Amino acid sequence: MYRKSLVGAAVVALMAVASTAGAQDTVRVRGAIERVDGPVYVIKARDGSEVKVALADNALVVKIVKASLGDVKVGSFVGITAMPQVDGSQKAVEVHIFPEAMRGTGEGHYAWDLQPKSTMTNANVEQVVAGVDGQTLTMKHKDGETKIVVPPDVPVVTYEKGDKNDLKAGTKIFIAAGKKQADGTVQAPRINYGKDGLTPPM
Repeated sequence: MYRKSLVGAAVVALMAVASTAGAQDTVRVRGAIERVDGPVYVIKARDGSEVKVALADNALVVKIVKASLGDVKVGSFVGITAMPQVDGSQKAVEVHIFPEAMRGTGEGHYAWDLQPKSTMTNANVEQVVAGVDGQTLTMKHKDGETKIVVPPDVPVVTYEKGDKNDLKAGTKIFIAAGKKQADGTVQAPRINYGKDGLTPPM
């Protein structure tokens, strides 16, 4: 089931973030908020380092919530991080269901940095076929077509409009396209955070 999310100008901003995510001056931040110093969020990154983050003016605050594979239908626009298999297929590591307002975000099939050799496919679901190892999704995007096997235990999430007040110590976050500033801080045009202790599987 799709949930209410970001509309209007916010969607335009999301598209801009997606289009710049691969630029050299952008950084990704994964970790948890250690403390809040005024307008600065001190993040303990997954590699153990400390990253200071400041939200950009009109930054998007997006909540990541649990969903299920049953919410993925033909016609859904989803993002799947996957690992290439020896037979050339792709095996999902996580699935993101985009609300309709976010359709088209980051469309395509490309390398991703969640794990070594991982890929990201943001695309429209053309076909869903049940199998012994899970469901196989046929994904159609601007770069062509990609088939991905989704095991039944893979995390599935979706997006909701977030609340800046939720950004406190202990909250787990993901920033896709932060920009490194001269003083070493990272400016974030968008910050994703997990609801109720959820780690954004991104």
